[in-house]
Amino acid sequence: MINKWFRVEAIVSSIVSVRPHEISALIYSSSCFFFILSAYFVVLPLRDEGAISLGLTNLPELFLGSLVLTLIAAPVSTLIFSLPHLSKDKALALIHRFFSVSLVVFFILWHFSSVGNWSPSNYKVSASHLLKSKEEQKSVINQGSSASSATWGDHGLFFISVRIGLFLWVALLNLITISSTWARVIDVMDNESGSRLFGFIGAGATLGQLFGSLFAAGMAWMGPFLLLFAALLMELAAQSSKGICHDPAHLPVEMSPIIEANPVQKCEAAHPCSSSKSYTSLFKPRIWVMFEGLQLIVRSRYLLYVSLFLWLSAVVSSFFYFQKVNVIAMTISSSLERRRLFAEINSFIAVFILAGQLTITYRDVSLH
Repeated sequence: MINKWFRVEAIVSSIVSVRPHEISALIYSSSCFFFILSAYFVVLPLRDEGAISLGLTNLPELFLGSLVLTLIAAPVSTLIFSLPHLSKDKALALIHRFFSVSLVVFFILWHFSSVGNWSPSNYKVSASHLLKSKEEQKSVINQGSSASSATWGDHGLFFISVRIGLFLWVALLNLITISSTWARVIDVMDNESGSRLFGFIGAGATLGQLFGSLFAAGMAWMGPFLLLFAALLMELAAQSSKGICHDPAHLPVEMSPIIEANPVQKCEAAHPCSSSKSYTSLFKPRIWVMFEGLQLIVRSRYLLYVSLFLWLSAVVSSFFYFQKVNVIAMTISSSLERRRLFAEINSFIAVFILAGQLTITYRDVSLH
């Protein structure tokens, strides 16, 4: 086992400029993002197909609901990280595991809300299933309504609620898990190490997007069973997040006076990953901690520009998302083929992103 770990360290060191005490945190950070993005893109085609089944005219309302939900959930996740008696690595693992369990719950709800689709035989892969013609597969999986003209009134309340809930929940999963993990990574790495290692961590996320999209495209016939696989990936992300911590042998030098002055903090510094408290958690959290991020953005011109850039990116990506969904919904009637095409498009996007990271971005980082 030790030899395998040294072999992994040698491979990572040959790819990126990393110091020995940074390798563990780097590998766990990259793997955590890999599993998060894999889970997200495995379930994304199912979410989009569920939105189409509710009617294209309802997409703007779904996006607005996602915005409201994330505005509420983002401060709450900040409060979780500031809770006393809960270290940041444990809080991060708890968040990932929470979303893992929620995906299992959505799998159960999806099945019960799908009229006539509860029988496992509809999703079982067998030799006879693989020999069916393409038209037969479409007739089995097609929900029998036109996506361009469908409305919420065409379905029952339970059916509508589950698909709306999954659409909103997947958007929340994407925001909370990624932002929380980056916050933990930034805690562990300083500016200098971040400039060297963030590119490698981002590549892990892109590989996760590619893997998740390819899996969703090849296994589109699984339907809601993709939720179970995504739940497994989120549990793996929770396990990986536990390793995102400081190397006890290489703590920042500027922390030494504090450590010598406070025995409790000295003990925590010696075991930064297993500690039940963090330095900030020594103080009782207050509700306004949830809004500290907003205060920092308002006071900083740099953060305001970053927020504006992210807002404009979201507006542009939302516009293209609407166009993509409209085209796919109006040209493909089969739920299976729509899920597969959504996943294939995500795969192509991941390939282009990875190519840019290996050429343009990598060259820019190496020059600095």
